[in-house]
Amino acid sequence: INGRVEYELKIIFNKGYSPYFLVVGDLLHYAKENGILTTIRGSVAGSMVTYLLGITNVNPIEYKLPFERFLNPFRPSAPDIDMDFADNRRDEMIEYTKKKYGEDRVAQIGTFGTMMARGAVRDVARALAHPYAIGDRLSKMIPIGAQGMPMTIDHAMEIVSELRDAYKNEKDTKEIIDLAKKLEGCVRHISVHAAGVVIAPLPLTEYTPLQYDPKGEAIITQYDMYSIDPDYGGGVGLLKFDFLGIRNLAILADAISLVKKFYNINIDIERIPLDDKKTFSLLARGQTEGLFQLNGAGITRYLKELKPTSIHDINAMVALYRPGPMEIIPEYIKRKHNSKLVKYLDPRMKKFLGESYGLIVYQDDLLFSAIELAGYNWEEADKFRKAVGKKIPTEMAAQREKFTKGIIKNGQTPEFAEKLWKLFEPFQAYGFNKAHAASYGRVAYQTAYMKANYPVEYMAAILTAESGDIEKISEIIKECKNMDIPVLPPNINESFGGFTCLSEKQGVNIDKENKSSKIRFGFYTIKNLGTDISNAIIAERKTRGAFKSISDFLDRIKHKNLNKKSMEALIKSGSMDEWGDRGIFLFNLEDMLIYNHASGKQNENQTSLFGGLKDTEIQTFKFKDASKATQAEKLLWEKELLGLYISGHPLDRLRGKLESRNINIRKIKENKENNLGNGMQVTIAGIIETARQVITKNNERMAFLKISDLTDSIEAVAFPTIFKESIDILVAEKCIALSGKVSNRNGEKSIIIEAVKEI
Repeated sequence: INGRVEYELKIIFNKGYSPYFLVVGDLLHYAKENGILTTIRGSVAGSMVTYLLGITNVNPIEYKLPFERFLNPFRPSAPDIDMDFADNRRDEMIEYTKKKYGEDRVAQIGTFGTMMARGAVRDVARALAHPYAIGDRLSKMIPIGAQGMPMTIDHAMEIVSELRDAYKNEKDTKEIIDLAKKLEGCVRHISVHAAGVVIAPLPLTEYTPLQYDPKGEAIITQYDMYSIDPDYGGGVGLLKFDFLGIRNLAILADAISLVKKFYNINIDIERIPLDDKKTFSLLARGQTEGLFQLNGAGITRYLKELKPTSIHDINAMVALYRPGPMEIIPEYIKRKHNSKLVKYLDPRMKKFLGESYGLIVYQDDLLFSAIELAGYNWEEADKFRKAVGKKIPTEMAAQREKFTKGIIKNGQTPEFAEKLWKLFEPFQAYGFNKAHAASYGRVAYQTAYMKANYPVEYMAAILTAESGDIEKISEIIKECKNMDIPVLPPNINESFGGFTCLSEKQGVNIDKENKSSKIRFGFYTIKNLGTDISNAIIAERKTRGAFKSISDFLDRIKHKNLNKKSMEALIKSGSMDEWGDRGIFLFNLEDMLIYNHASGKQNENQTSLFGGLKDTEIQTFKFKDASKATQAEKLLWEKELLGLYISGHPLDRLRGKLESRNINIRKIKENKENNLGNGMQVTIAGIIETARQVITKNNERMAFLKISDLTDSIEAVAFPTIFKESIDILVAEKCIALSGKVSNRNGEKSIIIEAVKEI
């Protein structure tokens, strides 16, 4: 260890990077001291110095991580340490940095938004005073580009015949397109870089012009990162620090806090056992919803087949579940379960492929192959890495020739070199370095550990963190159901702001004797209620105890925001169900508000406004007779106010028939043999959760639907013909029966609709 540390320090000192490491170490030390969970992305976990400084949490010797992948004597560029923080406390870290290093020396980096193809066409059409429909029609002809590869007008003209024809035949279209091409790529506005922060030794005005961000709140640089950071060709010479936010770190911190609150157990998430049987059992069952990096149908299926037994398995899955390397996963799984299948192309490869059963899993494996088998040094290996990553044909050809010569010189054949090179191809531009996989794999394991050992607390933390995303909440609640954790509607006496854990016994606090078993919706999730009135209800309950009745509630809550809108939200969401029926409450709502106002006047010894009664006669609220709410109305209100159904499901009326059928959505999605794919005909019933219409290249409408039954949800596709025939029923909230063929693409199943009817 001492030798490794001395070697690293020598390189760091000689390159003048000591201040950079000390600043990063200080930032992460502050985070840890203040309970802010962190991790690091990239190759930095290969450094023993950063491990000892507390910057990283992975021992590079234990995980066999090379320092040279992060920093070596030949590398011309500066080290790049990307810091991940719990996303709800990222701003706190930036504020600390400003206070520590100077408000005038720290700023977030500005970034320039440019005119993209679609936007340029719309803007030009509008500037030329054409009707909105003209710009809208032309912009929609331009396909949406892929991530990292934005669509251009020229490329759209090549691939969309409709756009080409319009350009040739329509004078206005030609004018719009020609002008839009001139504007395409021009700067449109300035915004704040998603992560970049600069720290300067002198006031920033010595290096870069500054301005307020678009919201007028924070100071940002007017130079972008390409002008500032020398690693990106910038002449200013300031290094960029990346402050990134990860929601799963916030979820972990919240879950840990709940465990401390309920059971007085202090969990040091960095010291949990890495061989926990419950954790690996959870992954083998495929209960991955809400886990970092391990969530999703495809990777879940592989985890169930893999049945991981070590942190190395998790690291490998984090690295392999990417385009290209993904094709290796089936062989990885086979070799894990059958050691006789493990083999090495060359005995020298066992040194660095032992943990991965002889398979190339990480980008590092390419570098070690070049070093151990082709005689590269780290300078050459670094150039090799960049060439492979950028996929520049001329550089790739030169590297291939050099690699082949090195292989032959070091005792192997041209055929071997060719075979090994082909194994490298899936990793071009997509391979994860091993240090990054180890860092992210550790967080993935930590989330799985908390879910396996403290399931109610962890799921409550996820629900609170995702409370603004109804679709995500719906998925998490389904997972809770699979885990036998009831998620209850909000309750006037039990709900807090976020989601709340409850013990099995009503009214009994959670402790070591009475473990948590249920989750209750929070007030903040109720649409139209508002945080002010929510906090007032919680504060009153804390001060004077639970509300005994609707009269008690109306007598005690005196707040300007207790009005028709907020009371409707409480009633319709089910928050007051313990006191009576929602339909009766809604019928009496106006009188409730009069009573509330009158009881407030009574407290001030003013004249009652309630029915002309004297103040002393107002004691309890009297309900007028009214019809009770139907179950259908309750479900509709829950969907309106909470975003999903809680007390039941619109398909409950068909539950018997649906459960008697041999096929449902869960069976379609989980079928291991995939014999419910490849065009297999199915008929299912469900409710349309979402319906998204799109326009085809032929200017026809089709729809992508999210269909759910009582077991799960799946995407269904209505192509133009079926969409046109069934347009009135292919809308959200409709209960339908459909038949069609199962499509299985990249492990994600969907149904191509052939016939549909409302039920």
